Amino acid sequence: MSELGEYRKGIYSNAFVRKVVRLLDAMPHPLVACEISTHHVAAAQWKRGTFGLTDFAVAEIPAGSVKPSAVETNLVDAAAVRRAVESVFQQIGVKNQPITLLVPDEVIRVFVLHFDVFPRNAADAIPMLRWRLKKSVPFEAEETLISFMRQSPREDGVDIVTSLARLRIVKEYENLLESSGLTAGVLMSSTLATIPLLHDDRPTMMARLSGTTLTTVIAREGVLCGYRCTDLSAELDTLNPQVLLDEIFPVATYYQDAWSEGLNSVRLSGFGSRLEEFRAPLESELQCEVTGLLNSAQSDGRLNSDNQRLADKDLDTLIGWSMNRGA
Repeated sequence: MSELGEYRKGIYSNAFVRKVVRLLDAMPHPLVACEISTHHVAAAQWKRGTFGLTDFAVAEIPAGSVKPSAVETNLVDAAAVRRAVESVFQQIGVKNQPITLLVPDEVIRVFVLHFDVFPRNAADAIPMLRWRLKKSVPFEAEETLISFMRQSPREDGVDIVTSLARLRIVKEYENLLESSGLTAGVLMSSTLATIPLLHDDRPTMMARLSGTTLTTVIAREGVLCGYRCTDLSAELDTLNPQVLLDEIFPVATYYQDAWSEGLNSVRLSGFGSRLEEFRAPLESELQCEVTGLLNSAQSDGRLNSDNQRLADKDLDTLIGWSMNRGA
C-alpha cells in the first residue's frame, strides 16, 4: 500500500490506535504534509528518522476559491489554489516527492457501522460496505472510494469505521498537486488527521469549525464513538453560540444513550478570538469542561517545541498528523 492507487482498491485504512488516528504500519508516512482548507494552504516538512520539523509555510487563498463538497466541484478557483500550493512548497523547498494531502472534511464521508459478522477479506468487505451505504451517499457505488477499519464494539459483533469519497472529487485535488509537480501518497480528511491531539482516556468531544463546516467527533480510549459533519448557515464571525449547541447536542445525547455515560470534556478548534463566547454556554449546557483543543494539548504538555511553532499559527491538522508518528 504505497500510493493513492491502493486507496482506490478499498484497502486504505485509518486505524485508531490509542488516541491516534494513524495509518496501518504497512502504509508509508510521507515526510511532507499539505492541508488545503477554505481559507489557506499550509505545508510542513519533517526530518527523516527523528521526524523533527524542518520547515512550514502558510499561504492564504481568496474567499470562495474552495467550496468543500462530497459531490460538486471543490476547486472553484483552481488557479488561485494552485498558486498557493506552489508558494508554500517553494518556501519549504519541496518538489517531486509524495506528500500527505489533508482535505476538507466534507470531501470524505465517515461512518461508524455495526455488523453482527464482518468479513476479514477486503474483497468481500468492500461489496458489503457499498451495499450498506448505497442510500447514505449521494453518488453511485461505482465511483466511490472506500476505506475501512475495525474497532472495539460497544456490544457483540463488529464496529467498522468507514470513510468514503467520490473519485471525481479526489481527482480534483490529485490533479492540482500533479500540475504543481507533486504526488498525493496519502489522503486524509482534516479532522481525522487532527484527532491525535485529543486526550481521550475519558469520553471527549471535539467540535472543529472550518469555514461553515462543523465536524463533531467523540473519542474514548482509541475508539471513534461518534462522527458528524454538517454545513452551518454562517461562518465564525456571525455564528451564534446557540446554533453551535443545537448542532453538537444531538451527538452528545446519542453518545450518552448508546454508551450509558456522559461526556468528560469538550475541545473546540477553529473558534479563534471568540473561543470564550462559545466555551461558557457550552460548559453550562453540557455540564463538562470545555476548552480550546490546542490550549488543552499545551497545558497537558503534549506539544513539543516543533508543534508549538505550528500551534502559534493554529495549524492543528498538521500537528495531529505529526503526532501520528509520535513526534
